[in-house]
Amino acid sequence: MTASLGHVTPQAMHFADPLPLRSGAALRDYTLAYETYGTLNADRSNAVLVCHALNASHHVAGTYEGQPRSEGWWDNLVGPGKPLDTNRFFVIGVNNPGSCFGSTGPMHPNPDTGKPYGADFPVVTVEDWVDAQARLLDRLGITQLAAVLGGSLGAMQALSWSMRHPQRLRHCIAVATAPNLSAQNIAFNEVARRAIITDPEFHGGHFYAHGVVPKRGLRVARMIGHITYLSDDSMEAKFGRNLKGEAPAYSTQDIEFEIESYLRYQGDKFSEYFDANTYLLITRALDYFDPAREHGGNLAAAFANARCKFQLVSFTTDWRFSPARSREIVKALLHNRFDVSYAEIDAPHGHDAFLLDDPRYHAVMRARFDGIAKEFEGKPAAMVLKGIAV
Repeated sequence: MTASLGHVTPQAMHFADPLPLRSGAALRDYTLAYETYGTLNADRSNAVLVCHALNASHHVAGTYEGQPRSEGWWDNLVGPGKPLDTNRFFVIGVNNPGSCFGSTGPMHPNPDTGKPYGADFPVVTVEDWVDAQARLLDRLGITQLAAVLGGSLGAMQALSWSMRHPQRLRHCIAVATAPNLSAQNIAFNEVARRAIITDPEFHGGHFYAHGVVPKRGLRVARMIGHITYLSDDSMEAKFGRNLKGEAPAYSTQDIEFEIESYLRYQGDKFSEYFDANTYLLITRALDYFDPAREHGGNLAAAFANARCKFQLVSFTTDWRFSPARSREIVKALLHNRFDVSYAEIDAPHGHDAFLLDDPRYHAVMRARFDGIAKEFEGKPAAMVLKGIAV
């Protein structure tokens, strides 16, 4: 029997110690926004960290009081009785540095100038985010996670956890991901970034001082990205070649087809809530992720120090991060003789399938978390960990 988490409350943790970044810079005096669901057990062995993808945040599940339609981005997966059952697990969602949803990002004051960082916010990587998350767990008193879970860019963080902090997780669950971006993926990101940077309202990334938002660029960036999240079949089934009106208007400027209307709607909505500098930072973090690079292109060598068990999931119609990319990871893990499970789900929805509640997909996730729960169930009675606010 599943139920909603109900209302949840975001929290914040402040860090005065600088966070060293792979670029050689450091992020000083920063705050991380996070949420927790469920109860931490007495020996703190049931914690699951959920890493977010490009345009998501720490708000993984539940709703905000007084805000209709504020369900978390993975509310169908996380909650009481759901595959990641908050009656059994203590779930943590954390917003990464550089985001625009609460953690310190480009719109916040640069301690060196007192003005918004804007384009001066340091470039961050997947590895930097993982290190920031580890510091949050230190503060929460969690030395080892039952699992780290993520989809897409979130899955890259989960994989990075297994390499950077191998002793701190027992299971890595990576959904709809890849060991690095293909040239085509990077090309899509670059076109999206150029759309933002060439928007007249971008002002070199310091648009906050001008009181404007480069919405035009954000709209186009989102439209480009959104196309890659869907499969050809799902777009055809939903929109086909349907016209917006009853007949062609023979216009090159106006909306003619329903798919155009849909993409413009998605772009408009995105430009109302997302930050342009954050989009640049996150897509660049995607570009940079390539753990094999430091090992001469040998992905198996990159995972050599991992200690956890792995679950990989991919979707047949995901052409952005195709099943073949997940199989590259599986092959590298098997080379190291790790405990690896892999599920390839025949789903029509493309990359976004990892956010949907396909019964076969959720059955895989439920079975995996049921198995993880058996590792700690029967241990001493639970205790409640209260969030440590700033």
